Amino acid sequence: MDNLQDQPLDLHEGHEDEFGEDEDGGMVMDEEHPMWRSERITLTSVGIDVGSSTSHLIFSRLTLRRQGIALSSRFVVVNREIIHESPILLTPYIDKTTIDTAKLGEFIEQSYRNAGVTPSDIDTGALIVTGEATKKKNAEAISALFSAQAGKFVCATAGHNLEAILASYGSGAVHMTYHEGGDFTVMNVDVGGGTSKIAIVRGGRVIDTCAVEVGARLVAMDEDGKINRLEDTALKFAKMAGIDLKLGATMSDDDKDKFTTALCDSLFEVLERGKLSARVEDLLLTPNIEFADPVNAVMFSGGVSEYVYGYEKRNLGDLGGQLGRKVRERVNKLGGGSIPLRPAEVRIRATVIGASQYTVQVSGNTIYLSHPELLPLRNLQVVTPQFEQQESITAGDIKAAVEKALQRGDAIGGDRAAALAIHWELGPSYPLIRILAEGLVSAMKDHVDQGQPLVLVFDADIAKLMGNIIERELIPGAGIISIDGIDLKDFDFIDIGQELPDAKAVPVVIKSLIFRHSEHGRGHAQH
Repeated sequence: MDNLQDQPLDLHEGHEDEFGEDEDGGMVMDEEHPMWRSERITLTSVGIDVGSSTSHLIFSRLTLRRQGIALSSRFVVVNREIIHESPILLTPYIDKTTIDTAKLGEFIEQSYRNAGVTPSDIDTGALIVTGEATKKKNAEAISALFSAQAGKFVCATAGHNLEAILASYGSGAVHMTYHEGGDFTVMNVDVGGGTSKIAIVRGGRVIDTCAVEVGARLVAMDEDGKINRLEDTALKFAKMAGIDLKLGATMSDDDKDKFTTALCDSLFEVLERGKLSARVEDLLLTPNIEFADPVNAVMFSGGVSEYVYGYEKRNLGDLGGQLGRKVRERVNKLGGGSIPLRPAEVRIRATVIGASQYTVQVSGNTIYLSHPELLPLRNLQVVTPQFEQQESITAGDIKAAVEKALQRGDAIGGDRAAALAIHWELGPSYPLIRILAEGLVSAMKDHVDQGQPLVLVFDADIAKLMGNIIERELIPGAGIISIDGIDLKDFDFIDIGQELPDAKAVPVVIKSLIFRHSEHGRGHAQH
């Protein structure tokens, strides 16, 4: 399955004649020509990131162009102009775990005013909620801030694995592996206020992730240097460092040095990928990194990366400066000094999603819909299992691939519907389709048991056959939506409309998460 950045981004415009040549020698059209206007869409988008430590917004104007001649072909982003970037807000709290949504709402309203747009001007957007903000009470309150615009947003509560993946796209790590080609492998390390997320990237794909409780805002101080925020994890590090920490007390420079040394040592114990000590294993929030092959470069993102790369010098009432300097000193020794530090395209804003891209595809006439009233469905997260396309494949192989993909997208448990996007090269052979069906149904048992529809999207023309097998032979009576002829990727979210009775097809609106990209790139092919 292709990755997001296979789509052309940031194309140069400036077509002076009614017809001329673009930079690749292809025919282009005057943008004011009626035919051109029918082939493009302009959208205003907002990306909002609400995290445990910081919150910020990016406003963009997107230009989308029809990808092919057929009227059903999808629109792709060909240009993105950033209209406004908000300041970085230290996420306000009422108490230790409750976000002050009144202050957050004021900040968001002011950001809209500064950008010169109103909520009604926004066509589409993405709201990404991470860290403390994901806790039920906070998430509900934050969602209420956007309730009037809910239909316009792709809303994602990002778990640790998804945060790691988002950061590696936003920082440019994924794009770098495209540029370098081959087996070039990048380790992206996103160091935030409460956690650090690690992603291993190769060939344009994130192949392993990990999260650990290492962050610069586990301890925070007021203007007088008194501790006004003390996370439980901070007490673990205080014990490692041999110091005492109490709310209302102060930290000496020596205490800060010892504390950030413990933070840095713990982080690099994970990054070195050796056997972990018991105390660092206790800090893991996900399974440890399994990838054991060589890494060719390391890149940092997140708030602390501003200090690692030397862009930020201010004291923001936490330990970001001290931790960033220690990481920078230590990173030169990573892998015995064999893994160079590469600059990140985007640092603290790496997980801000630039916008959500509306594209429309129409599934072909081989769809299977067990109950028409299942549709429409909105904001389904797309999950893309990866497995070997070989005739010896087993249902167990399929099940394992789906479960791994669900875990990667933090979509396990069956509490919300997901769409499985399946790449299939093995044709319409009944025995193989039956094996595929068994593996998919087995892996999605939790979802089906909780009453979620089984949503399958294929790039091959097997949807109707697959739906019939599942409905008649495996799980009769379950809600099954099986469609084909649709091209989806990780990080897509989709709306599936009601069946078009004359065409026996369904419209699919695809909202791809767009990551900030190099200013002059057009996907990976141009670099």
